Amino acid sequence: MFLRLVADSFSRRLSRKLLTAGALALGMAVATAALSVSLDVGDRLAREFRSLGANLLLTPHADSLPLEIGGVDYRPANAGAYLPAADLPKLKTVFWRHNIVGFAPILEVPVEAWSAASQTPPAPGAAARATLIGTWSQHAIAVPDGGTFVTGVEKTNPWWNAEPRWFAENEKECVVGQAFARRAGVRLGDTLQIRAGGETLALTVSGLLTTGGPEDEAIVAPLALAQQLAGQPGMYRRLYVSALTKPEDAFGRRDPKSMTPAEFDRWFCTPYVSAIALQVEQALPGTDARVIRRVAEGEGRVLTRVRNLLWLVAAAALLAAALAVGATSAAMIIERRTEIALMKALGAGSGMVKSLFAAEQILLALVGGAAGYAIGIVLARLLGQIVFGAAPEPSGLVFAVVLALAVGVTLLGSFFSMRRAAAFEPAPILRGE
Repeated sequence: MFLRLVADSFSRRLSRKLLTAGALALGMAVATAALSVSLDVGDRLAREFRSLGANLLLTPHADSLPLEIGGVDYRPANAGAYLPAADLPKLKTVFWRHNIVGFAPILEVPVEAWSAASQTPPAPGAAARATLIGTWSQHAIAVPDGGTFVTGVEKTNPWWNAEPRWFAENEKECVVGQAFARRAGVRLGDTLQIRAGGETLALTVSGLLTTGGPEDEAIVAPLALAQQLAGQPGMYRRLYVSALTKPEDAFGRRDPKSMTPAEFDRWFCTPYVSAIALQVEQALPGTDARVIRRVAEGEGRVLTRVRNLLWLVAAAALLAAALAVGATSAAMIIERRTEIALMKALGAGSGMVKSLFAAEQILLALVGGAAGYAIGIVLARLLGQIVFGAAPEPSGLVFAVVLALAVGVTLLGSFFSMRRAAAFEPAPILRGE
């Protein structure tokens, strides 16, 4: 009987109900779009932020004596010990190994360089001086799980632009900075003689490098060739790591040594940049992992602000929907005063009246919420495609949350109207007073 009353009541006064459902649908559409993009925006922006470069720098622990002045780290990164490149596959064994999207070892060697067109090698000190940076461009390494991971400076320093191409890993090739090329008269395709100590190598220039930094005065070549010139086979000096991270909140910035075991497990199992840094240090003994704060903190601020903006938009849409539901439900209660009075005169209690209108409103909420979700998914895909270049996928979790929000907003908006309806006295209303 109760369901029959709800169905009969729902089928009447369709204009009012369509107005309520439309207000709910619009509010839920905005909420759906905001929630869908908000859930997806972290990963999208984190991947976009990898264009800012590496967010972790590893150096030998022997070079990492603390030297901070005014919160600024002044420790040197180019003097002292070396690290074995053979340990680098261990980076893909840490807990957050899938979040490590790239790493590149660096070995810098002071060299003299001249064009091979010169028949007689210049005397020591007479050739152009430069720094040769040994690194990987597209280097494939075998990881412990049996797969292959391709990494290099193109992933950690994507703003390093080599035209027309980078050097091949297994060839005697190099790229030279634009400033050095102009100073030394080096052109694309030239053979460059590189001398360091008693070792001389002939490298073909495969590209011209533009970074906007000191690398424009450098020569960049495969790590193995730099190791040969430096007399340090299988070693490197610095390691840049690019990892997908979560912005650090107050909990993430806490000192792990002050945490309880439960707190440490929570911190360790969250992709904070500091947690990943600790895991990297554990995987590569003898290293000191420093967070490149300019990158990590900049990412965190942008991610937090974008999320806050989306939540604010969703909250505003829900508030507008609640106000619209409240207005229409108040008008509907006034129109149905006689019907409510008759129900109470026939024995319906205040609880029955409230239940009847609540069931009617919940049914409206489910219809409006489902319609709003469908519209919101379209909005989310358009927004994601325009802003991030990739549309978020529909989510069952978002659908359930939107329906719950629609029911909550509807009941909240009509709460005072239902309370007023339950308080009606039937006698004065039936007498026409």
